[in-house]
Amino acid sequence: MKASNRSIAEKADIAVSNLVSDGGYLNPMQTEQFIRMVQEQPTLINEIRVEPMNAPTAEINKIGFASRILHAAPSSGEALASSKRSKPITDKITLTTKEVIAEVHLPYDVLEDNIERGTLEDTIMELITSRASLDLEELLLRGDTDSSDEYLALADGMLEQAVSHVVTFSPNISPSKAAWKRGLKAMPNKYLRNRGAMRFYCSPHAEIEYADSLANRETPLGDKKTTGTYEGNMAFGVPVKSAALMPNTKALFTFPKNMIWGVQREIMIETDRDIRARVLVVVLTLRIDIKYEEEDAVVKMNGLDVGDTTTTTT
Repeated sequence: MKASNRSIAEKADIAVSNLVSDGGYLNPMQTEQFIRMVQEQPTLINEIRVEPMNAPTAEINKIGFASRILHAAPSSGEALASSKRSKPITDKITLTTKEVIAEVHLPYDVLEDNIERGTLEDTIMELITSRASLDLEELLLRGDTDSSDEYLALADGMLEQAVSHVVTFSPNISPSKAAWKRGLKAMPNKYLRNRGAMRFYCSPHAEIEYADSLANRETPLGDKKTTGTYEGNMAFGVPVKSAALMPNTKALFTFPKNMIWGVQREIMIETDRDIRARVLVVVLTLRIDIKYEEEDAVVKMNGLDVGDTTTTTT
């Protein structure tokens, strides 16, 4: 017998209550699971560095040497001159979170199916994390405090924060080895010791154009790009990867772990019912921030040309 709307909603409330504690805040284990589920989505977030935060503000300490520390040793019995002694440079990155909110509406018939299978909690978390991860990538990349978009104006994203090394192609250039070469040469040499750990991040269309340029080569590699299994693309030893929310004309060249996503541990999930629309409303709130650990180790590329991206219908 088909369950009534009232019984569906009551069962949903009971099931959803298993997700929350302490007035709606996820407990530590649920919080870790939520962050892990967001990271597992196929977005840029599954590669970057995640910093769980216990408060709205957190500091990450940096330490390193800016110049040579080795010198010719003095004669036996003599100490190294004070002018040649090395002192590490220390610095701090401050993460200050901003609150974001998501609202998910679950129709009663969806609830009924999932209540009967005992999977309602999983369904809610899957729906929230699959979309939230994409929205977080949008803010991570395209955030701009001067934006007219209220969400994107929350914080400057990775593109806005990259200012030290900028390559602008004029006229625009297709995503090719010539473009990636310019990006590589704009990066300070000291960061190029391990290219395999770095990434070119571009839009899916830009990656397709680059793959197409490789496919045009009359070599086994060219054949593989159009007939073989997708295995990703490389440029001078650096993987070229697509990020769904990257603008078509732009790309970033850096280490994935150089990008930091700070997320406050107090994540809240609350529920309500809209009995007229026959839906259960689930509201998620969390606080996040985004920063580079070393902005000097980033190259931003402007002016990529991905060709015609319009579609036609008949």
